[in-house]
Amino acid sequence: MPDLPTPQDAAEAALFSECWDAVLSYADLCTAGSTAATELAAEAFSLGMREARDAEAAVRGAGRRPARLPRIPLLLTAVRTTAADWETQDLGHRLDPDLRLWLNSDKAARYTGPPLQRPIALRGLRDLQAADAELLWLAEVEALPLPVVARRLGLDPATVGEELAQVRGLFRDRSHRNHLDMPMDAQCRSYARLLDAVTRSTSGEAPADLSRHLARCQQCAEAASCLRLQGGGLPAALAGGVIGWGGLAYLERRRRAAEVRLGAGRPHALESGPPNPGAHKAKVARNGLLVAAVLVSLLALAVSMMPGDDMKNGAAGPGTTAEGQPVANPTSSVPAATSRAPGSARTSGTPTGNPSESTGATNSDPEPQGTSSAGAEEPEPGESAAPTCRYEYSLVNQWPDGFQAELTLTTTEALDDWRVTWSFKDGQKVTQMWDANFTQSGSKVTATAAAYNKSVAADGSLSLGFLASWQGKNAPAYDFSLNGQECAKS
Repeated sequence: MPDLPTPQDAAEAALFSECWDAVLSYADLCTAGSTAATELAAEAFSLGMREARDAEAAVRGAGRRPARLPRIPLLLTAVRTTAADWETQDLGHRLDPDLRLWLNSDKAARYTGPPLQRPIALRGLRDLQAADAELLWLAEVEALPLPVVARRLGLDPATVGEELAQVRGLFRDRSHRNHLDMPMDAQCRSYARLLDAVTRSTSGEAPADLSRHLARCQQCAEAASCLRLQGGGLPAALAGGVIGWGGLAYLERRRRAAEVRLGAGRPHALESGPPNPGAHKAKVARNGLLVAAVLVSLLALAVSMMPGDDMKNGAAGPGTTAEGQPVANPTSSVPAATSRAPGSARTSGTPTGNPSESTGATNSDPEPQGTSSAGAEEPEPGESAAPTCRYEYSLVNQWPDGFQAELTLTTTEALDDWRVTWSFKDGQKVTQMWDANFTQSGSKVTATAAAYNKSVAADGSLSLGFLASWQGKNAPAYDFSLNGQECAKS
């Protein structure tokens, strides 16, 4: 499996992470297993990025734009090309059987054959200006909300809807022209003007003879789907015409992913970045240790509630141990494995944000809790120790000397403004941040609200992302706080 290309700058690093999830999603459709999907995605990603950079270098300084697809559809076509190479290199057994049939049919040949015979949607998207094509693809196929698209492309959120409507019209005009330029027989030519008029109508009703023709002629049916802007068929036309095999399945996947990711208000999971086997192993280890710690805590709680011989004989009162020593808070329950009272000592002696490090060391001494030498005050019996803030820190992408991460915090209290702080363990340095302003002093980072996201409703969430550098190790950030109050890990 080839090494993934290294981002040239911070902007390209952010672009890498946005594109990788799309590439892996399509590669998973094209293959017969997760291992093959990752290898196909990595190989196609390297191929596509190399082609994109070569095209940009060839036209740099020439005063004209590169005639190519936007970055995500360009990488998706690289997946299709790489899959075709696998088929010719006797690696077809790793591909989906239906894809193999498609690759050996005339349908696949259309995407690499003479330009005038290629799908109309593919040609129409290439004919648009780069920024217009990017806007159309992100909004229609990737199913991202317009405010998110505006932020990614640097557009005004107040006018991005109008710009999208104009781009749709431009795409329709390019598609109509490309349809007329295609080689077609006399019957298709006779229906071309009627097809243009019907697809411009808001009613969308086609005469019976045109409907029968569209049912038999794939070329004219593809043109109709690109020309008809009403009815919601444009995303399917783009996905099917640009990607080819699996386009509709990819479209459905991206819609579900956008609904889950944005509906939950959470960033991408750790696996959304390029392959990082070490991070996956660490996640499995953390989950195992967390489960073990919870079970140990529940067992200790059950044992403590069982009546023993000493309790029957009255040897120990409710406020003393078996040795007659007083307990700091006899009515408090055993704390959860992942919780820690503010100010209490850590078992490892070193602060960390990793649950496996805070729960991996188990205290076999049966001495009751609450006798920590740090002198932390236990909550009163009637008080709730539930935190008002919780955080989720996700590593989105990582390369040899840098990484991208996202942070989501939920708060039980309404906020008019916010300030988030955390620390790094291995000398990481933040270089760029979005949805917040930041300062860094040594290992401590302070992020403050931007002008547009200061207010957070009760039980709401706030999110930010950043790029940073690292050397040697890249342990997760720790010691998160929101407006001076410590946050617990979600």
